[in-house]
Amino acid sequence: MLTHFPIALFITAVAFDLVGHWTKGPGLAQAAYYNLFVAASSTIPVVATGILAWQFQLDGQKLKGILLMHLVLAGVSSLIIWLAWWLHFRARRTSETLPSYRLPIEFLGVVVVGAEEKKTGHLGGFLSGVNGPG
Repeated sequence: MLTHFPIALFITAVAFDLVGHWTKGPGLAQAAYYNLFVAASSTIPVVATGILAWQFQLDGQKLKGILLMHLVLAGVSSLIIWLAWWLHFRARRTSETLPSYRLPIEFLGVVVVGAEEKKTGHLGGFLSGVNGPG
């Protein structure tokens, strides 16, 4: 259940940032910053519990297929979320305007998070037996 927090917070932050960019609303930019901060922070327990589940449930076996893709997409998603937060953090700390290249990075993050979520749902269907054989 932890995985839903960084996903929802990141997508909401990107929406706030995009609308704030269009309307030049400082309140939305601030809301985007705090959402990104909580999203980035929440990736730490999500990644930690994912690694622990891999180690305890699969005895640290070499990952392949959907599980490997899930691990890679989760890592890339986490890095993009942290990068997006860092861009906002750096701009706030130095009192500069937010760089315009952050929006394509954030959109890439939404695509990667969406791809990961799709694979996670597919994986969850197999693990629960819904998409199993027969």
